Amino acid sequence: MTFRTSGPFPPLILDDVRGAQKMLSGVARTTGMEGSRHLSSLVGAPVHLKCENLQRTGSFKLRGAYVRISGLSPVERAAGVVAASAGNHAQGVALASSLLGVRSTVFMPVGAPLPKVAATREYGAEVRLHGHVVDETLAAAQEYAEQTGAVFIHPFDHPDIIAGQGTVGLEILEQCPEVRTIVVGVGGGGLAAGIAVAVKALRPDVRIVGVQAAGAAAFPPSLATGHPVALDSVQTMADGIKVGRPGDLTFPLVQELVDEVRTVTEDELSSALLLCLERAKMVVEPAGASPVAALLSDPKAFRGPVVAVLSGGNVDPLLIQRILTHGMVAAGRYLSLRLRLTDRPGALAAMLATLSVADANVLDIQHVRTDPRLGLTEAEVELHLETKGPEHCEEVAAALRQAGYTVRA
Repeated sequence: MTFRTSGPFPPLILDDVRGAQKMLSGVARTTGMEGSRHLSSLVGAPVHLKCENLQRTGSFKLRGAYVRISGLSPVERAAGVVAASAGNHAQGVALASSLLGVRSTVFMPVGAPLPKVAATREYGAEVRLHGHVVDETLAAAQEYAEQTGAVFIHPFDHPDIIAGQGTVGLEILEQCPEVRTIVVGVGGGGLAAGIAVAVKALRPDVRIVGVQAAGAAAFPPSLATGHPVALDSVQTMADGIKVGRPGDLTFPLVQELVDEVRTVTEDELSSALLLCLERAKMVVEPAGASPVAALLSDPKAFRGPVVAVLSGGNVDPLLIQRILTHGMVAAGRYLSLRLRLTDRPGALAAMLATLSVADANVLDIQHVRTDPRLGLTEAEVELHLETKGPEHCEEVAAALRQAGYTVRA
């Protein structure tokens, strides 16, 4: 079966993906498939997690990068390669280049997380920090390619990249032959297009659902108009799918082969990341958790067995701390409130005793006596509490009111 692409490249076929799989033998890991009892109970059918977060470099990006660089001519290899990325593609290109003995230069945004910058350097790339947004970084990398002759390695819009990512689809069919729905995060569309090429050629009955962050959802308007549309702005915590325009090659493949593209909110991404940590014991970045977010937001919309692709696990520790707090808030497990009490010895202890009886865990407390809005004998307390969920939040607030406190959110 042949699937069309646009531009000067030949159509992608299943043999391209199978060839990429042979090329990646001994290079990329065949990542595991883990069942999720919690998601299965919500969906009403088996749900499996395809763990590309456990791939070398922490994401699927090594697959496409290695296949792309392997296909370069000796002259092109001698000129080296250049890429632009905030993290996953950077590390994939760096490691693939090192394995193939090719010099690599990677442009990263000035604000890129330090662990990702350090990892890219450790994999062997020369890292250059340029620009504050990925578009500026991308322009710098392309200018470098024009000036030096280095080959620019696009993060998603090349047949070799798409074929390499498509090997994830072949593994899914081998590991879960009964699969009926595959859910995958979508940024520029390389992973979704590659999986779709492989899976639809062998199992056209399998439904493929793409997931985008609502703040960076370029595919829905593009699909509606029939051609790639660039967003005016993109805003999401999910850096791995923070792409403002579908690729010219990936778009027709997604248009033809992906059955549906859904969007998820930042709250849903946070909750999904929290669930991956707590229930699946998986460290997953926001983009990698997007398929789980889609399952959580509308579990009955997916026919099982379902495979959700956890595309990456490279998340900055500081970001994960903020995301987890956000996820706890979204899940109703984090309660912030203010209340006033009489400023006398033992008043604070009495209030904390009320919280103890209500079984709320105090994470942080601020005791203010000097605010001019307070009366002479008043003090204000700001509390940050860990709770068991939305119902427990209401119970805690009710317990405080019953004890005579005026509670303010």
